[in-house]
Amino acid sequence: MTPTDRKYTREHEWVQINGKQAIVGITNYAQNELGDVVFVDLPETGSVVEANDEMAVVESVKAVSDIYAPVSGKIVKVNEALQDNPELINSDPYKDGWISIIEMSDPDEVDELMSAEEYADFTEGE
Repeated sequence: MTPTDRKYTREHEWVQINGKQAIVGITNYAQNELGDVVFVDLPETGSVVEANDEMAVVESVKAVSDIYAPVSGKIVKVNEALQDNPELINSDPYKDGWISIIEMSDPDEVDELMSAEEYADFTEGE
């Protein structure tokens, strides 16, 4: 089930908006395609990203996958728990498996992302 309280990218990231902050992770579809996640290279707190910039890397037993920033802004927090427990991305991609929090510089960028329904339709075609 794709949570309806967030927006989605074509690269399979999700973003949940909380005021000016955007919590970012990868979708259940993405973690399923990757297989067992064994390592996450988190972005640096304080770094500035533009929408669609590479911001993290997720390594699984099957592949290495770049994670892209869905919105522009400053990384204000990363999920340190992923350092010791990267499998949280597999077990709980929409809650405990989040990757970073971005303080948005342009909240209007969220309007360009897909709704849960649009994302579900998008992944059906993949």
